[in-house]
Amino acid sequence: MTQSKKKTAGTPEEPATKAGASTGTPTEPQRPTVTAVQVLRAAHEQFTELTGLRPEGISRFERSEGGGWELEAEVVELARIPETMSVMALYELSLDTDGLLTGYRRVRRYERGRTGRTGSR
Repeated sequence: MTQSKKKTAGTPEEPATKAGASTGTPTEPQRPTVTAVQVLRAAHEQFTELTGLRPEGISRFERSEGGGWELEAEVVELARIPETMSVMALYELSLDTDGLLTGYRRVRRYERGRTGRTGSR
């Protein structure tokens, strides 16, 4: 009768892995390196530092094909009184997988009190 060797985690034949660590098996979903909240904070800080404009809201937030992030941020470009006459702009922001801003562009401008896409750009 031959005794079978029982493998335990941490032996040289099968190294132990930390809880939640990737073992490289294709069935395990990969965890993002940064959270959605971290990406939003990073986008806000970096965009404000580069442009001097402060995003008032995010209207789109999704993963890009390359694994990074795509956001659309609404900002006040020209404050007026009454506020409904302020000139708003919608910016598209691109961030890499680590949450670093890689680019931005203005998609359209509009008066705060207007809805729809009439008179955009």
